[in-house]
Amino acid sequence: MLSIAPGQTGQTVITTFEMTPATATELMEALESAFDEVIRYQEGFIGAALDMNDAMTRICNYSQWQSRDDYKAMLRAPEMIARNRHILTLCKGFEPVMYEVSRVV
Repeated sequence: MLSIAPGQTGQTVITTFEMTPATATELMEALESAFDEVIRYQEGFIGAALDMNDAMTRICNYSQWQSRDDYKAMLRAPEMIARNRHILTLCKGFEPVMYEVSRVV
């Protein structure tokens, strides 16, 4: 389960996906499938959220991992390499960025 708190241990990753409304639903379904079938079972996975903007041009994924190495290992898993290739066909691109929680209001 996700928990946002300053000083939290582990790795927070926020990934943004840019797409067109024509591929938005299929991209969201591909991401949901990846989380339901693969990512949630990877070592170090804590939790994630997927959000889409009203214009259906961006998806934001907020995920938490026990460590940066756990997140990187998930990306190297053969199943995720194949899924990410498919995901890239549905969006203009995606960018994962690693963060540390600084403050919660």
